[in-house]
Amino acid sequence: MSVTSGAKRKDGGIAETIRVVVHALIIALVIRTFLFQPFNIPSGSMKATLLVGDYLFVSKYSYGYSHFSLPLSPPLFSGRIPSGWLPQRGDVVVFRLPKDTSTDYIKRVIGLPGDKIQVIDGQVFINGVGVKRELAPAFVENEEGTRAAPVKRWKETLDNGVSFYTLDLVDNGFADNTQVYTVPPGNYFMMGDNRDNSTDSRFSQVGFVPFENIVGKAQIIFFSVYEGERAWEFWRWPVAVRWSRLFTIVR
Repeated sequence: MSVTSGAKRKDGGIAETIRVVVHALIIALVIRTFLFQPFNIPSGSMKATLLVGDYLFVSKYSYGYSHFSLPLSPPLFSGRIPSGWLPQRGDVVVFRLPKDTSTDYIKRVIGLPGDKIQVIDGQVFINGVGVKRELAPAFVENEEGTRAAPVKRWKETLDNGVSFYTLDLVDNGFADNTQVYTVPPGNYFMMGDNRDNSTDSRFSQVGFVPFENIVGKAQIIFFSVYEGERAWEFWRWPVAVRWSRLFTIVR
């Protein structure tokens, strides 16, 4: 009797474990599809707001759902469900590149539908009005004991009160003076905070971003690790992890 009872308990334990794993996978899939999706930052186009090696959660419900919200992005419907939740100027968003919808980009919303955007001498103008900016302390990036040269940094404040910092790597950079861009209906104009090192809506590789291509809004950095091929070795974490960036809100 004891042997039979033990076998039943063992079989029941395995079945229960399988059920728990399946339920956990379903919950994770639901969360990733409808609530939050993790992304990592592979480039420096959003410095100093986001650094290479940052891992963040993007809320997929902030602007409603498009077919890009779904796993594998099947074209089951067009537009967004529900509609009416619109990006605001200054939001940091993840979107699918219009010319290659398999590629995710992360930038800041600068221009809304109908806006006229231009950069003159490095200053952004929205509908003919220059974005308020003031010189801030220089940005210095420290990576595992190294110290990079200071970079000029501006504090910009949009007309809706949203403030953030941008980097100015070089004076009179190749994108510091642009044409006037008129944002088409249903589209948005994106810019990286690292203004001289960002491929964004100023360039044909990106251009205007349809609302449907926006995946979600960046919310919180949940992990951050210094660049480097050995950074993921656990024994290096006391020095490889940027502890001060963990669980910081993206603004």
